[in-house]
Amino acid sequence: MPRSAIHSSPFVEPGRLTLRGRLLVRLSGLLLVLVLLCLLALTGPVAPISGTGRTLVTGLLFVAGCGLAFSILSLVQNHLLDLLGQIRTWARNLREGRYSDPIPTPVEHSCAGLAEDLNQLGSRLRTPAEAGPGVAGPREAESASLQVLYEVVSSINTAHGLDDLLNRFLFTLKRITTAPAAVIWLTYHPNRVELGTSSGIDESLIVRERADVRRCLYERAMTEGKIWVDKNLDKCEKIAGRPFFQGQDIALVSVPMRYRGNIVGVINLFLERAGLGRIESMKPLLSSIGHHLSIAVERSRSDEGTRKHLIGEERTRIAHELHDSLAQSLASIRYQVRVLDETLHQGDESTTWQQLERIENSLDEANTELRELISNFRAPVSGRGLIGAIEQIVSQFRNETEIKTYLQKEWAADTLSNETEIQILRIIQEALWNIRKHSQAKTVRIMLRHRFGENYHILIEDDGIGFRETTQGAPGEHVGLTIMRERASRIGGALRVESEPGEGTRVVLEFSESKTQGGKA
Repeated sequence: MPRSAIHSSPFVEPGRLTLRGRLLVRLSGLLLVLVLLCLLALTGPVAPISGTGRTLVTGLLFVAGCGLAFSILSLVQNHLLDLLGQIRTWARNLREGRYSDPIPTPVEHSCAGLAEDLNQLGSRLRTPAEAGPGVAGPREAESASLQVLYEVVSSINTAHGLDDLLNRFLFTLKRITTAPAAVIWLTYHPNRVELGTSSGIDESLIVRERADVRRCLYERAMTEGKIWVDKNLDKCEKIAGRPFFQGQDIALVSVPMRYRGNIVGVINLFLERAGLGRIESMKPLLSSIGHHLSIAVERSRSDEGTRKHLIGEERTRIAHELHDSLAQSLASIRYQVRVLDETLHQGDESTTWQQLERIENSLDEANTELRELISNFRAPVSGRGLIGAIEQIVSQFRNETEIKTYLQKEWAADTLSNETEIQILRIIQEALWNIRKHSQAKTVRIMLRHRFGENYHILIEDDGIGFRETTQGAPGEHVGLTIMRERASRIGGALRVESEPGEGTRVVLEFSESKTQGGKA
């Protein structure tokens, strides 16, 4: 019923007062009675009315006042409070799904218009509920779409890896669209589209060698960037040379997967042609599903790229550790074996036994270092501290090379992290190994300097033959210098190598305490 028709019906019969008018008349009468009672009380004995008449008038006014008060309460009860209770019952019924219980208010009631308006609202809410399960109202359709998106997101969040993600998603998508077959294509760059996963279709039709058939399935949606519907597969079946589905009337729906303006893939849904009628209403849902999948695919690709990067970093770190620890120990042993060979040719038995003892000690050191690397993947610093580890390295270098080596320590505190200590130790090891291998030095000086509030400063210098760093040598000749600079950068510091032919070499490492506390180290 139109709202104008509701309000064209009078609230009351012609000639009768409205609810507001009746309340005003009764309140006015009650006020008059109260005024008269007050006047009688104030006039007292001077009133022209005798004592008996005065009592009678007072009683009549009191009875009239009580009657008016009762009439006002009855009017409020019948026309307001009862209606509010009925409205409350009606609202409770609506909340519980009982749309067919109207407000039982008579037509001649003063608030019949309000009751009619609320009953009309109830009938409108009742219409989609009584339409049956086959006809969904707007709220039911919205609820169904939300349920589908919830299932899609759940399948995405429970997946392990990209392949599992695509398979879970395809299973969910086929079930909610009742598609007998589906395919997901993924783009890796504009000229490369790969099959992500498929279900219900003969994959021999879409192998990599059948690029023309593959393009027929995804190209239109990918180039136009919108959902594309083919009512039959005649074009693609002609290219393939045989039907995709024997004895079935199948249509193709292609949904692009868009992420930040780029098409990252296409979803092919092979639906029975009889079910195409509902595709138009499902397009917003399919677009949302494609967007969710595109986000999941890009996130998976990003995670995979991050994982590969971390693996590469870890492999590089292992290579550096092996180069600066075990490889140097083995090279030292090789050098000592060469010295032993020369000693044997000289026939000096005492020197031979001394050299054998050195080799044995070096093998023990290498074995200990290898065990440390295997178990903890870190340099053996923690037990001795940084200064103790450096002293041991310098002592070993001095004994093996017989080069005069001086260690100067002006180290105020030992508050560096274990990772920073490892990088410092490896830099010093690499510098000493380069001196042993290339410098022909007679003297080496190592200086460790740090005062509170100042930068850390480490110097390793020799009086050897020096070199030009820009000189091109054999491949890998300057790998050690590169690794040293990478280690310095890892603790937020800078490494300088100063050398000239015939002038010796200086290696200077500087870093600040704040960077070591808050940086990568």
